[in-house]
Amino acid sequence: MSIQLFTPTYRVDECLKEIKDCLEIGWTGIGYKTDEFEKEWKNYTGLPYAHFLNSATAGLHLAVKLLKLKYDWQEGDEIISTPITFVSTNHAILHEGLKPVFADVDEYLCLDPKDIEKKITSKTRAVMFVGMGGSTGKYEEIVEICAKHNLSLIIDAAHMAGTRLNGIIPGREADAVVYSFQAVKNLPTADSGMVCFADAELDDMCRKYSWLGINKNTYSRMRNGGNYKWKYDVDYVGYKYHSNSIMAAMGLVGIKYLDNDNESRQKLAARYSKNFNAHSNRIQLIPAPKGCVSSTHLYIIKVHNRDELLNVLNENGIYPGVHYRDNTEYSMYSYAKGTCPNAAKASEMILSLPLSLRMTDKEVDFISNIVIEYEGSLS
Repeated sequence: MSIQLFTPTYRVDECLKEIKDCLEIGWTGIGYKTDEFEKEWKNYTGLPYAHFLNSATAGLHLAVKLLKLKYDWQEGDEIISTPITFVSTNHAILHEGLKPVFADVDEYLCLDPKDIEKKITSKTRAVMFVGMGGSTGKYEEIVEICAKHNLSLIIDAAHMAGTRLNGIIPGREADAVVYSFQAVKNLPTADSGMVCFADAELDDMCRKYSWLGINKNTYSRMRNGGNYKWKYDVDYVGYKYHSNSIMAAMGLVGIKYLDNDNESRQKLAARYSKNFNAHSNRIQLIPAPKGCVSSTHLYIIKVHNRDELLNVLNENGIYPGVHYRDNTEYSMYSYAKGTCPNAAKASEMILSLPLSLRMTDKEVDFISNIVIEYEGSLS
Protein backbone atom coordinates (compact mmCIF):
# COMPACT_ATOMS: atom_id res chain seq x y z
CA MET A 1 0.00 0.00 0.00
CA SER A 2 1.19 3.51 -0.87
CA ILE A 3 -0.94 6.52 0.02
CA GLN A 4 0.45 9.84 -1.20
CA LEU A 5 -0.35 13.23 0.28
CA PHE A 6 -1.76 14.44 -3.06
CA THR A 7 -3.02 12.43 -6.03
CA PRO A 8 -4.88 14.66 -8.49
CA THR A 9 -7.89 13.45 -10.45
CA TYR A 10 -8.38 14.44 -14.08
CA ARG A 11 -11.37 13.71 -16.32
CA VAL A 12 -8.98 12.47 -18.97
CA ASP A 13 -11.37 12.05 -21.91
CA GLU A 14 -12.96 15.45 -21.36
CA CYS A 15 -9.57 17.14 -20.97
CA LEU A 16 -8.30 15.52 -24.16
CA LYS A 17 -11.39 16.67 -26.04
CA GLU A 18 -10.84 20.28 -24.95
CA ILE A 19 -7.12 20.06 -25.75
CA LYS A 20 -7.91 18.48 -29.12
CA ASP A 21 -9.93 21.58 -30.00
CA CYS A 22 -6.77 23.65 -29.52
CA LEU A 23 -4.65 21.32 -31.62
CA GLU A 24 -7.18 21.10 -34.42
CA ILE A 25 -7.48 24.84 -34.90
CA GLY A 26 -3.76 25.26 -34.28
CA TRP A 27 -4.02 27.58 -31.30
CA THR A 28 -2.39 26.50 -28.03
CA GLY A 29 -1.15 29.83 -26.68
CA ILE A 30 -2.73 32.85 -25.02
CA GLY A 31 -6.29 33.57 -26.10
CA TYR A 32 -9.01 31.16 -27.26
CA LYS A 33 -9.36 28.77 -24.30
CA THR A 34 -7.70 31.22 -21.90
CA ASP A 35 -10.42 33.76 -22.71
CA GLU A 36 -13.09 31.10 -22.13
CA PHE A 37 -11.61 30.03 -18.81
CA GLU A 38 -11.35 33.61 -17.55
CA LYS A 39 -15.02 34.14 -18.39
CA GLU A 40 -16.02 30.94 -16.57
CA TRP A 41 -13.93 31.86 -13.54
CA LYS A 42 -15.57 35.28 -13.29
CA ASN A 43 -19.00 33.66 -13.53
CA TYR A 44 -18.06 31.11 -10.88
CA THR A 45 -16.51 33.50 -8.34
CA GLY A 46 -18.54 36.63 -8.97
CA LEU A 47 -15.30 38.62 -9.13
CA PRO A 48 -15.27 41.38 -11.77
CA TYR A 49 -11.94 40.58 -13.45
CA ALA A 50 -9.78 37.50 -13.91
CA HIS A 51 -6.51 37.01 -15.78
CA PHE A 52 -5.10 33.53 -16.41
CA LEU A 53 -1.37 33.17 -15.67
CA ASN A 54 1.28 30.48 -15.64
CA SER A 55 1.25 30.27 -11.83
CA ALA A 56 -0.16 31.75 -8.65
CA THR A 57 3.39 32.90 -7.88
CA ALA A 58 3.27 35.13 -10.97
CA GLY A 59 -0.13 36.41 -9.82
CA LEU A 60 1.16 37.32 -6.37
CA HIS A 61 4.10 39.18 -7.86
CA LEU A 62 1.87 41.15 -10.23
CA ALA A 63 -0.60 41.91 -7.44
CA VAL A 64 2.15 43.45 -5.32
CA LYS A 65 3.84 45.20 -8.25
CA LEU A 66 0.74 46.84 -9.67
CA LEU A 67 -0.59 47.97 -6.29
CA LYS A 68 2.84 49.41 -5.59
CA LEU A 69 2.67 51.35 -8.85
CA LYS A 70 -0.91 52.51 -8.28
CA TYR A 71 -0.31 53.82 -4.77
CA ASP A 72 3.34 54.86 -5.21
CA TRP A 73 4.69 52.57 -2.51
CA GLN A 74 8.39 53.05 -1.87
CA GLU A 75 11.17 50.53 -1.35
CA GLY A 76 11.26 49.60 2.31
CA ASP A 77 7.50 49.98 2.74
CA GLU A 78 5.88 47.05 4.53
CA ILE A 79 3.29 44.39 3.84
CA ILE A 80 1.99 42.37 6.77
CA SER A 81 2.06 38.69 5.95
CA THR A 82 2.05 35.27 7.57
CA PRO A 83 5.02 33.05 8.40
CA ILE A 84 2.91 29.90 7.83
CA THR A 85 2.80 29.78 4.05
CA PHE A 86 4.73 28.65 1.00
CA VAL A 87 7.67 30.97 0.39
CA SER A 88 6.22 32.35 -2.87
CA THR A 89 3.79 34.43 -0.78
CA ASN A 90 6.56 36.40 0.85
CA HIS A 91 8.97 36.28 -2.08
CA ALA A 92 6.38 38.30 -4.04
CA ILE A 93 6.81 41.09 -1.50
CA LEU A 94 10.61 40.99 -1.66
CA HIS A 95 10.59 41.00 -5.46
CA GLU A 96 9.26 44.57 -5.31
CA GLY A 97 11.72 45.82 -2.72
CA LEU A 98 9.12 45.79 0.04
CA LYS A 99 9.50 44.23 3.48
CA PRO A 100 7.38 41.34 4.75
CA VAL A 101 6.39 42.03 8.35
CA PHE A 102 5.17 38.84 9.95
CA ALA A 103 2.04 38.73 12.08
CA ASP A 104 1.23 35.65 14.12
CA VAL A 105 -1.36 33.02 13.26
CA ASP A 106 -4.58 32.17 15.08
CA GLU A 107 -6.31 28.87 15.83
CA TYR A 108 -7.17 28.54 12.12
CA LEU A 109 -3.49 28.89 11.10
CA CYS A 110 -4.47 32.15 9.36
CA LEU A 111 -3.39 35.69 10.21
CA ASP A 112 -4.44 36.80 13.69
CA PRO A 113 -6.23 40.19 13.41
CA LYS A 114 -5.05 41.26 16.87
CA ASP A 115 -1.41 40.75 15.94
CA ILE A 116 -1.93 42.47 12.60
CA GLU A 117 -2.99 45.62 14.46
CA LYS A 118 0.11 45.38 16.66
CA LYS A 119 2.39 45.15 13.62
CA ILE A 120 0.97 48.14 11.71
CA THR A 121 3.45 51.02 11.38
CA SER A 122 3.66 54.24 9.36
CA LYS A 123 5.25 52.18 6.57
CA THR A 124 2.52 49.52 6.36
CA ARG A 125 0.83 49.53 2.97
CA ALA A 126 -1.05 46.23 2.72
CA VAL A 127 -2.01 42.92 4.28
CA MET A 128 -1.35 39.61 2.53
CA PHE A 129 -3.97 37.13 3.76
CA VAL A 130 -3.39 33.41 3.13
CA GLY A 131 -6.40 31.09 3.33
CA MET A 132 -4.56 28.11 4.78
CA GLY A 133 -5.95 24.82 3.52
CA GLY A 134 -8.97 26.71 2.19
CA SER A 135 -9.94 28.35 5.49
CA THR A 136 -11.26 31.90 5.69
CA GLY A 137 -9.89 32.36 9.19
CA LYS A 138 -10.99 35.72 10.59
CA TYR A 139 -11.23 37.25 7.15
CA GLU A 140 -14.05 39.66 7.95
CA GLU A 141 -12.09 41.18 10.84
CA ILE A 142 -9.07 41.61 8.57
CA VAL A 143 -11.21 43.38 5.96
CA GLU A 144 -12.31 45.81 8.70
CA ILE A 145 -8.71 46.42 9.80
CA CYS A 146 -7.64 47.19 6.24
CA ALA A 147 -10.51 49.64 5.82
CA LYS A 148 -9.79 51.27 9.19
CA HIS A 149 -6.09 51.81 8.39
CA ASN A 150 -6.50 52.43 4.65
CA LEU A 151 -4.45 49.35 3.73
CA SER A 152 -4.66 47.32 0.54
CA LEU A 153 -5.72 43.69 0.88
CA ILE A 154 -4.23 40.88 -1.19
CA ILE A 155 -5.65 37.38 -0.80
CA ASP A 156 -3.33 34.48 -1.47
CA ALA A 157 -6.16 32.10 -2.32
CA ALA A 158 -3.90 29.32 -3.62
CA HIS A 159 -5.80 26.82 -1.43
CA MET A 160 -9.22 28.50 -1.70
CA ALA A 161 -10.69 27.43 -5.05
CA GLY A 162 -14.35 26.90 -4.15
CA THR A 163 -14.17 28.15 -0.56
CA ARG A 164 -17.26 30.08 0.54
CA LEU A 165 -17.93 32.35 3.50
CA ASN A 166 -21.59 32.74 4.40
CA GLY A 167 -22.42 31.24 1.01
CA ILE A 168 -20.28 33.65 -1.04
CA ILE A 169 -16.85 33.28 -2.63
CA PRO A 170 -14.71 35.70 -0.56
CA GLY A 171 -12.67 38.41 -2.24
CA ARG A 172 -15.00 41.19 -3.34
CA GLU A 173 -13.56 43.32 -0.55
CA ALA A 174 -9.94 42.74 -1.63
CA ASP A 175 -7.74 44.62 -4.08
CA ALA A 176 -6.49 41.37 -5.57
CA VAL A 177 -7.25 37.66 -5.19
CA VAL A 178 -4.78 35.07 -6.48
CA TYR A 179 -5.69 31.43 -7.12
CA SER A 180 -3.55 28.40 -7.93
CA PHE A 181 -4.38 25.63 -10.38
CA GLN A 182 -1.04 23.90 -9.90
CA ALA A 183 -0.85 20.15 -10.44
CA VAL A 184 -2.07 19.07 -6.98
CA LYS A 185 -4.58 21.80 -6.22
CA ASN A 186 -8.35 21.26 -6.04
CA LEU A 187 -8.73 22.42 -9.63
CA PRO A 188 -5.56 20.94 -11.09
CA THR A 189 -3.83 21.73 -14.36
CA ALA A 190 -0.16 21.02 -15.01
CA ASP A 191 0.56 24.47 -13.58
CA SER A 192 -1.30 27.77 -13.78
CA GLY A 193 -3.02 30.45 -11.72
CA MET A 194 -5.48 33.32 -11.83
CA VAL A 195 -5.18 36.87 -10.57
CA CYS A 196 -8.42 38.76 -9.98
CA PHE A 197 -8.06 42.51 -9.51
CA ALA A 198 -10.94 44.65 -8.30
CA ASP A 199 -9.85 47.54 -10.51
CA ALA A 200 -10.31 47.59 -14.30
CA GLU A 201 -7.17 49.66 -14.84
CA LEU A 202 -5.04 47.19 -12.89
CA ASP A 203 -6.54 44.28 -14.80
CA ASP A 204 -5.61 45.99 -18.07
CA MET A 205 -2.07 46.71 -16.84
CA CYS A 206 -1.76 43.13 -15.63
CA ARG A 207 -2.58 41.77 -19.08
CA LYS A 208 0.22 43.87 -20.55
CA TYR A 209 2.74 43.13 -17.81
CA SER A 210 2.10 39.38 -18.12
CA TRP A 211 2.86 39.54 -21.87
CA LEU A 212 6.18 41.42 -21.83
CA GLY A 213 4.45 44.80 -21.66
CA ILE A 214 2.91 44.37 -25.12
CA ASN A 215 -0.38 46.20 -25.44
CA LYS A 216 -2.19 43.54 -27.54
CA ASN A 217 -1.83 39.78 -27.50
CA THR A 218 -1.53 37.84 -30.75
CA TYR A 219 -4.95 36.22 -30.48
CA SER A 220 -6.75 39.55 -30.07
CA ARG A 221 -4.82 40.92 -33.07
CA MET A 222 -6.01 38.03 -35.25
CA ARG A 223 -9.65 37.88 -34.18
CA ASN A 224 -10.66 41.11 -35.88
CA GLY A 225 -10.95 40.37 -39.56
CA GLY A 226 -8.85 37.21 -39.52
CA ASN A 227 -5.70 38.87 -40.90
CA TYR A 228 -2.63 39.21 -38.71
CA LYS A 229 -2.38 42.71 -37.24
CA TRP A 230 1.37 42.76 -36.74
CA LYS A 231 1.74 46.24 -35.29
CA TYR A 232 1.61 46.67 -31.53
CA ASP A 233 3.19 48.90 -28.93
CA VAL A 234 5.13 47.98 -25.80
CA ASP A 235 3.97 49.92 -22.76
CA TYR A 236 6.02 48.35 -19.97
CA VAL A 237 9.05 46.22 -19.24
CA GLY A 238 6.92 43.17 -18.55
CA TYR A 239 7.25 39.45 -17.97
CA LYS A 240 6.27 36.25 -19.74
CA TYR A 241 3.75 35.30 -17.07
CA HIS A 242 0.73 34.44 -19.22
CA SER A 243 -0.60 30.89 -19.42
CA ASN A 244 -1.85 29.02 -22.48
CA SER A 245 -4.88 27.32 -23.97
CA ILE A 246 -3.74 23.79 -23.08
CA MET A 247 -3.80 24.64 -19.37
CA ALA A 248 -7.05 26.54 -19.81
CA ALA A 249 -8.60 23.53 -21.55
CA MET A 250 -7.93 21.45 -18.44
CA GLY A 251 -9.28 24.25 -16.25
CA LEU A 252 -12.50 24.42 -18.25
CA VAL A 253 -13.13 20.76 -17.46
CA GLY A 254 -12.10 21.01 -13.82
CA ILE A 255 -14.30 23.98 -12.99
CA LYS A 256 -17.42 21.97 -13.87
CA TYR A 257 -16.59 19.47 -11.13
CA LEU A 258 -14.98 21.75 -8.54
CA ASP A 259 -17.88 22.03 -6.08
CA ASN A 260 -18.68 18.32 -6.21
CA ASP A 261 -15.02 17.44 -5.81
CA ASN A 262 -14.72 19.76 -2.82
CA GLU A 263 -17.76 18.08 -1.23
CA SER A 264 -15.99 14.73 -1.59
CA ARG A 265 -12.91 16.17 0.09
CA GLN A 266 -15.07 17.56 2.90
CA LYS A 267 -16.54 14.11 3.52
CA LEU A 268 -13.10 12.55 3.80
CA ALA A 269 -12.01 15.31 6.18
CA ALA A 270 -15.14 14.81 8.28
CA ARG A 271 -14.32 11.12 8.56
CA TYR A 272 -10.79 11.93 9.76
CA SER A 273 -12.24 14.31 12.34
CA LYS A 274 -14.79 11.78 13.55
CA ASN A 275 -12.00 9.25 14.05
CA PHE A 276 -9.85 11.73 15.96
CA ASN A 277 -12.49 13.45 18.09
CA ALA A 278 -12.26 10.92 20.91
CA HIS A 279 -8.50 11.51 21.17
CA SER A 280 -8.40 15.29 21.38
CA ASN A 281 -6.02 15.19 24.33
CA ARG A 282 -3.23 14.10 21.96
CA ILE A 283 -4.47 15.04 18.49
CA GLN A 284 -5.50 18.65 17.98
CA LEU A 285 -7.84 19.43 15.09
CA ILE A 286 -7.87 22.75 13.25
CA PRO A 287 -11.34 24.25 13.76
CA ALA A 288 -13.55 25.58 10.97
CA PRO A 289 -14.44 29.29 11.14
CA LYS A 290 -18.12 30.10 11.54
CA GLY A 291 -19.82 30.40 8.16
CA CYS A 292 -16.88 28.93 6.25
CA VAL A 293 -17.34 26.05 3.82
CA SER A 294 -13.73 25.32 3.03
CA SER A 295 -12.35 23.97 -0.22
CA THR A 296 -10.58 21.50 2.11
CA HIS A 297 -7.38 21.52 0.13
CA LEU A 298 -5.55 20.24 3.21
CA TYR A 299 -6.44 18.22 6.26
CA ILE A 300 -4.10 19.41 9.01
CA ILE A 301 -3.73 18.12 12.55
CA LYS A 302 -1.40 19.14 15.37
CA VAL A 303 0.49 16.44 17.21
CA HIS A 304 3.40 16.11 19.58
CA ASN A 305 6.46 14.25 18.27
CA ARG A 306 5.37 15.18 14.74
CA ASP A 307 8.59 14.14 13.01
CA GLU A 308 8.55 10.72 14.68
CA LEU A 309 4.92 10.20 13.68
CA LEU A 310 5.77 11.17 10.12
CA ASN A 311 8.42 8.44 10.06
CA VAL A 312 5.96 5.87 11.45
CA LEU A 313 3.47 6.77 8.72
CA ASN A 314 6.17 6.48 6.06
CA GLU A 315 7.05 3.02 7.35
CA ASN A 316 3.43 2.06 6.72
CA GLY A 317 3.39 3.39 3.15
CA ILE A 318 1.71 6.68 4.05
CA TYR A 319 3.29 9.92 2.90
CA PRO A 320 1.93 13.04 4.60
CA GLY A 321 3.35 16.55 4.41
CA VAL A 322 4.00 19.67 6.49
CA HIS A 323 2.24 22.93 5.52
CA TYR A 324 4.27 24.90 6.33
CA ARG A 325 7.59 25.49 7.99
CA ASP A 326 7.63 28.83 9.80
CA ASN A 327 9.17 31.12 7.17
CA THR A 328 11.18 32.98 9.83
CA GLU A 329 13.27 29.81 10.18
CA TYR A 330 14.65 30.44 6.69
CA SER A 331 17.80 32.54 6.69
CA MET A 332 16.35 35.24 4.42
CA TYR A 333 13.45 35.86 6.80
CA SER A 334 15.31 35.20 10.04
CA TYR A 335 15.16 38.92 10.94
CA ALA A 336 11.64 38.19 12.21
CA LYS A 337 12.46 35.03 14.18
CA GLY A 338 10.77 35.07 17.58
CA THR A 339 8.09 37.60 16.57
CA CYS A 340 5.34 35.01 15.99
CA PRO A 341 5.33 32.47 18.85
CA ASN A 342 2.08 30.74 17.82
CA ALA A 343 3.43 30.15 14.32
CA ALA A 344 6.72 28.87 15.68
CA LYS A 345 4.94 26.38 17.92
CA ALA A 346 2.51 25.31 15.21
CA SER A 347 5.36 24.77 12.78
CA GLU A 348 6.71 22.04 15.06
CA MET A 349 3.34 20.28 15.39
CA ILE A 350 1.37 20.53 12.13
CA LEU A 351 0.99 17.54 9.86
CA SER A 352 -1.02 17.38 6.62
CA LEU A 353 -2.56 13.95 6.17
CA PRO A 354 -3.21 12.45 2.71
CA LEU A 355 -6.35 13.83 1.11
CA SER A 356 -7.42 13.19 -2.46
CA LEU A 357 -10.47 12.17 -4.46
CA ARG A 358 -8.94 8.74 -5.02
CA MET A 359 -8.88 7.90 -1.33
CA THR A 360 -11.38 5.50 0.23
CA ASP A 361 -12.99 5.53 3.66
CA LYS A 362 -10.96 2.42 4.43
CA GLU A 363 -7.72 4.29 3.73
CA VAL A 364 -8.80 7.22 5.91
CA ASP A 365 -9.53 4.78 8.75
CA PHE A 366 -6.19 3.00 8.21
CA ILE A 367 -4.27 6.28 8.47
CA SER A 368 -6.36 7.44 11.42
CA ASN A 369 -5.72 4.25 13.35
CA ILE A 370 -1.95 4.52 12.92
CA VAL A 371 -2.00 8.14 14.14
CA ILE A 372 -4.23 7.24 17.11
CA GLU A 373 -2.15 4.21 18.08
CA TYR A 374 1.11 6.14 17.87
CA GLU A 375 -0.15 9.13 19.82
CA GLY A 376 -1.71 6.79 22.39
CA SER A 377 1.65 5.10 22.89
CA LEU A 378 3.09 8.40 24.05
CA SER A 379 0.54 8.86 26.85
